[in-house]
Amino acid sequence: MRIAPIALALAGLAGAAAPAAERDPLAGRAAGKPVDCVDQARLGGPEIIDSRTLLYRDGRTIWRNDLPAACPGLRPMATLIVELYGSQLCRNDHVRAQEVGSVIPGPVCRLGSFTPYDLAAK
Repeated sequence: MRIAPIALALAGLAGAAAPAAERDPLAGRAAGKPVDCVDQARLGGPEIIDSRTLLYRDGRTIWRNDLPAACPGLRPMATLIVELYGSQLCRNDHVRAQEVGSVIPGPVCRLGSFTPYDLAAK
């Protein structure tokens, strides 16, 4: 087992001034069929949206992960600690949120399925 802390960038600070597509990264995209696992090495992110939603980027595809339950402490600007078992990130893998300035991570939470969002055909 390898535990990988993933620090998040300071995203969304210009929220009110940003165009709608920047506030909603899934705007103009079509959802595909959810899968249980994605290749972790190809993913950028995660971007924490709220206590149940994570976004990962893989080239032009954005993968949305909806956790089965709210994860305490999971909010933008938190650090996400991911327990990796191999090269894929999968449904039911464990994550923990760690608040900025805290040394103790929150409780273990489970990932949900990964839904791909690609640019909608025009």
